Amino acid sequence: MQHPPASVHPDKGMIMDNRAFSSRRSLCLSAGLLLAGQLLYIVVTQFHAGGDANNHHAIFATYAANGIWTAVHLGQFVSMAILIAGLFALCSALDVRDGMATWAGRFGAASATVALALYGILQAVDGVALKQAVNAWAVAPEAEKAARFATAEAIRWLEWGVRSYQDFALGLALLLFAVAVVRLAWAPRPIASLMGLSGLAYLVQGWVLGSQGFSSMHSAAIVVAWVLSLAWMIWLAIVVWRMRN
Repeated sequence: MQHPPASVHPDKGMIMDNRAFSSRRSLCLSAGLLLAGQLLYIVVTQFHAGGDANNHHAIFATYAANGIWTAVHLGQFVSMAILIAGLFALCSALDVRDGMATWAGRFGAASATVALALYGILQAVDGVALKQAVNAWAVAPEAEKAARFATAEAIRWLEWGVRSYQDFALGLALLLFAVAVVRLAWAPRPIASLMGLSGLAYLVQGWVLGSQGFSSMHSAAIVVAWVLSLAWMIWLAIVVWRMRN
């Protein structure tokens, strides 16, 4: 009676097929969440009150008069949570045997977790605390206005700090995921390159915001990050769609 070679396992092919199916499912989920989160964030942000954000007297008056402030910031938080959930799904889809790619994905997921936590703090500071502070300043008696304004300005500077470090954390996450994605055989190399460039754009945002506040340079860095992010997310979605067909 002949026996199959010891190296042949009857369930090996099934296990590999199941693993590949799970990876493709996570990849589809990732592509959908990333693109949906980014697009939703851009749309919601269009409803944010505008003006010269570094002219605090003028912009605080605009914020105080804004009736959808809290809803817009809640929408931004939900959008960011969807986007970062897409990064988590991408980490799950990285079916690689390369040690560097594995660790880059894990550290990228950890950095994305920090970014989401910081974004929650940011929206509590900006979406709730700052709004209450500028409302109190707007209706305060003249004798109290200087103190109320100083409180609102301190909260604004706290917002700068939290947003700056959130940008650093998100930028680092994208750079780490770019290192992991570049090791994947099926992923076109430009996707990883664009992902890395979008991560660098977030790092620039963090630095500019921490040193200059909401300046024109910071606004330009935001637009660059959005364009680069949409480019690699759409490309990833197209690649995933072709893999399914």
